[in-house]
Amino acid sequence: MLSSAAAHPALALFTELLVASPSGREEQLAEILRRKLESWGYQPETDAGGNLIVRLPGTDSQAPLCCLAAHMDEIGVVVTRVEPDGSLLVTRSGGLRPWKIGEGPIEIVGDQGSITGIISMGSTHTADGSKAITWEDVKVLTGLSPAQLADAGIRIGSTGVPTRERRGPVLFGDAADPMVGAWTFDDRMGVVALMRMLEALKRDALQPVHPTIVAFTVHEEGGGQGAKQVAFREKPELFVAIDGCPIPPEAPLQLDGRPGIWSKDQRGHYDQRLVRQLSSAALVAGTQLQPVVYTSAASDASLVFYAGGAPRVACFGHVRENSHGYEVCRLSVFDNVLATLMAFIRQRS
Repeated sequence: MLSSAAAHPALALFTELLVASPSGREEQLAEILRRKLESWGYQPETDAGGNLIVRLPGTDSQAPLCCLAAHMDEIGVVVTRVEPDGSLLVTRSGGLRPWKIGEGPIEIVGDQGSITGIISMGSTHTADGSKAITWEDVKVLTGLSPAQLADAGIRIGSTGVPTRERRGPVLFGDAADPMVGAWTFDDRMGVVALMRMLEALKRDALQPVHPTIVAFTVHEEGGGQGAKQVAFREKPELFVAIDGCPIPPEAPLQLDGRPGIWSKDQRGHYDQRLVRQLSSAALVAGTQLQPVVYTSAASDASLVFYAGGAPRVACFGHVRENSHGYEVCRLSVFDNVLATLMAFIRQRS
């Protein structure tokens, strides 16, 4: 019998953070994080872009500044047109495909509040019912008039994500080494890892070796804008993104509890010294990092590097199947990401 997802600390925190947080509307999630951080004794800062920052002194004040980052935003849809009958035409926000989100309830975040609608892709009782679905075939049924939508602040540019009851998490498989699925782990589980690290540092009165900025960033899915803002302002030498590792067909990754580490993506090569350091930290933590090369992906770290915001970058985190959909991980990977992170911040370069 599988235990409740709420029994695992990573999943309990993940569940607490399941508020709508599409790109450009991360403020609900940021507020939850701020309250938790303040309750632990931190003094988080919010910059003009909406990024949430925690500053940590290092035991070696001469060591290079390190930024550890996870993005708060998630993929979703964005309204492109309000129809006379109150239905909404939408397209993707971030890397979402219509067949990934499917039909079902969705929360549209308005200026004065949120509404619930149903994603509709039409009837299959047609001659071409087997054709591929595109965003032109997708609408959101709201049951509201354009005037009622306007009263809620729903307009062109409003964004939406699946409703809370569609998100999980769901434990399944072998009770001794379970899998877990949810919409989506990208990148709330990076946020969870950094929050668990900060909680452990405060609880155990620990400090990282490097002076460190922990950044919960905005708008990664649209180009890493939040991470770039932080990097250009703070000028870290090291920038490490804590994010998931998708499994496209060419990626030799396994859902076996080992985290993954990006060695190259579409924006360039990651710093191989940092790859080795993180891999060494993983061994100290009792796990191993799986290296991967991506041809059609980028992270906050590589986007920062490509823009000239930091000279040395890395990205590692949970390995996940069904990326940008109902994602699946091995439950043990989340503890292994945290253990690697804890070993890395106490490691001397």
